[in-house]
Amino acid sequence: MSLFEQVSGDIKAAMLARDKVRLEALRGIKKEFLEAKTAKGSDGELSDDAAMKILVKMVKQRKESASIYTEQNRPELAEEELAQAAVIEGYLPKQMTEEELTAALKEIIARVGATSAKEMGKVMGVASKELAGKAEGKAISAKVRELLA
Repeated sequence: MSLFEQVSGDIKAAMLARDKVRLEALRGIKKEFLEAKTAKGSDGELSDDAAMKILVKMVKQRKESASIYTEQNRPELAEEELAQAAVIEGYLPKQMTEEELTAALKEIIARVGATSAKEMGKVMGVASKELAGKAEGKAISAKVRELLA
């Protein structure tokens, strides 16, 4: 079952359960998926890889919005954004721990043959593709910078 079909089925379940937060998050996911499917240049299909990228982007947006709401002293809106982010994260693969991320990046650095911070771009290119959805880009970047320093 594709992610798109899974989300569609979960929307029905959320409606029956009258779970407002989950339903709103799932509808947002489905909207983004439909826009990607019907975008200019699209073949009408949505691969799970493309869907993962959309989900990662959505989680990042929700967390950024929540931090802005928190800064502006609007905790009720921040809570809502974080709740939706948690629902969306449920469709992403399990996030890597700090140790797993370090081990994976050391292996990628060895494979690429990078030795200095000047070669960070090479490492980031490979790491971003291989670790997509498993770790945040910011965390990957910071750890690569630390390991190459």
